[in-house]
Amino acid sequence: MPRYYEDKPEGGACAGVKEDLGACLLQSACVLQEGKSPRQCLKEGYCRALQYSFFECKRSMLDTRSRFRGRKGY
Repeated sequence: MPRYYEDKPEGGACAGVKEDLGACLLQSACVLQEGKSPRQCLKEGYCRALQYSFFECKRSMLDTRSRFRGRKGY
């Protein structure tokens, strides 16, 4: 369950998405059962939707048009 509705964490524009991605990876079966690192699980395709959301959030920080119009989502 995403936590971005309850309280937004401090520390940047994409901190909420980053926190959700980290929690998803740490709770995945890849890390818990197989004992792999979260980085390896991310490369294998776990938590793909949150990874894409984090990428889009970071990209929107560089996009000039979205800087004027505001970020979408988080």
